[in-house]
Amino acid sequence: MRLSRYFLPVLKETPAEAQIVSHRYMLRAGMIKQQAAGIYSWLPLGYKVLRRIEQIVHEEQARAGHIAMLMPTLQPADLWRESGRYDDYGEEMLRITDRHKRDMLYGPTNEEMITDIFRSNVGSYKDLPLTLYHIQWKFRDEIRPRFGVMRGREFLMKDGYNFDLTKDDALHAYNRHMVSYLRTYERMGLTAIPMRAASGPIGGDNTHEFLVLASTGESEVFYDSAVTGLKLGARKVDFDNHDEVAAVCKEFTSLYARTDETHDAALFEAIPAERRQVGRGIEVGQIFYFGTKYSEPMGATVVNDKGEKVPVHMGSHGIGVSRLLGAIIEASHDDKGIIWPEGVTPFHCGIVNLKQGDAEADAACESLYAAIGALGLEALYDDRDERAGGKFATMDLIGLPWRITVGPRGLKNGVVELTSRRTGESVELPPEQAIARIAGIYAGH
Repeated sequence: MRLSRYFLPVLKETPAEAQIVSHRYMLRAGMIKQQAAGIYSWLPLGYKVLRRIEQIVHEEQARAGHIAMLMPTLQPADLWRESGRYDDYGEEMLRITDRHKRDMLYGPTNEEMITDIFRSNVGSYKDLPLTLYHIQWKFRDEIRPRFGVMRGREFLMKDGYNFDLTKDDALHAYNRHMVSYLRTYERMGLTAIPMRAASGPIGGDNTHEFLVLASTGESEVFYDSAVTGLKLGARKVDFDNHDEVAAVCKEFTSLYARTDETHDAALFEAIPAERRQVGRGIEVGQIFYFGTKYSEPMGATVVNDKGEKVPVHMGSHGIGVSRLLGAIIEASHDDKGIIWPEGVTPFHCGIVNLKQGDAEADAACESLYAAIGALGLEALYDDRDERAGGKFATMDLIGLPWRITVGPRGLKNGVVELTSRRTGESVELPPEQAIARIAGIYAGH
């Protein structure tokens, strides 16, 4: 994409309403525009990152054997009355009456609707296990929406739902989701720690939240510092192997890590003093096992191998897709702007022409731009007739992980400059070597 043709409404000044880093940089980098309290339009740059994150989530759900679908944003209130949650959910639920005087709601989550879909179509244990998920906009009417996309009212969320014959099978689904989430977050450049948590209005006894450590996090967290060194990496996991999946979960949950709601002071004090850490975390996902909480009142049953009708065991599993943008920025930035991890960057690299209008510099940039595109990668080419300082400031603000700088002086020596946004280190390379370096970096993403 040529910057001269792109819509990137960058702001030089920080808007007064932005209180945390991610909100400031998302507004300044022209990623979002507030339309109402806690409700945002996603402008092109922000939308590209949103779609990158969404794609990673889809890929890891598919790897774990989960099946994508799409449910509507509006739901009939009668489903929630069946489960008993319609009156219990509270004022966060946006309740609506349509022109026919039917009670509706803007979905904050989808346990009731997916249970209705299941009971209408599945009747035998032979159709289990089954996990369905979607990525859809949700609405929760927060009393004080703040911090940009970190605590908005409208947000994009992946929510998945497993249906299993037995508790053991459902707990395997729980573990399967934990492993898939660990890989999902790692691909986004995040260390997201699974922490024992409270279930809230979803219900159930087993639940873990995934939290990214950040000083602006809404939750106080207590953890063993050794947990931050755990990585799933490139290891292959057989998601059908109960023992293998459970072993990975045990590895990542044996060390102490809890939110303030489930904190146990005695267990925490048993950790060696040098490893006891107290901080704050941003919740980016949560998994639940809640047994037959929804299937029993809503009649979601299957016939088992003995010919008996039994309620299915269920769980739900969510990832805050839009919230993740804020969390990534909170975890990866400096005083110049965002630093995108390679897995989610809106463009794979930036190209800066130091002397727009110079025939040799223009030709070199065009050649780089075409070659990067031929690799299936996207470059953002700053072809504007602007000062070099302004171009560098824009690139630093929007946070592309790599920048190729082209100028007449370097071209006389047959080189361009390749710069890492994260480290600030630059190397001079012939153009073809710079392209090869970029290709190698993204080969694993």
